[in-house]
Amino acid sequence: MLYKTATLQYTIIKTKKQYNNYCNKLESLLEISKQTKCIQDEIELLNLLIDKYDLEHNTFQDADPIELLKALMKDHNMKAVNIAELLDVGEGLVSEMLNYKKGLSKETIRILSDRFKLKQEAFNRPYELKKKKVYSVISLR
Repeated sequence: MLYKTATLQYTIIKTKKQYNNYCNKLESLLEISKQTKCIQDEIELLNLLIDKYDLEHNTFQDADPIELLKALMKDHNMKAVNIAELLDVGEGLVSEMLNYKKGLSKETIRILSDRFKLKQEAFNRPYELKKKKVYSVISLR
């Protein structure tokens, strides 16, 4: 029995480069306003392949949510201003989150997990916030 050799458009992800290419392709497909059934199937397949790779190569298990966010921002060439736009908040709030001065809200966690295609648990873990310094004013009267 002879089989024709066919080239698959997508295969199991084996390299970081392939992973990044698939993530970029997924992002471009998600930006299409009128998605056909074929495009939706392609999105679903890419999600499965990316999730499988993430589960097998996840180095974020030990990272706190802010370290994770910073790593994702670096991987996606994003700056604080991009996160502020994504979350529809001011850059000052994003700066406070990235500097461990403000925690991540439930809505922020939901938006970030949707954007980066991660489970919400990745961002919904405890981590230490920096304590605000309290200054007392001494009256010299």
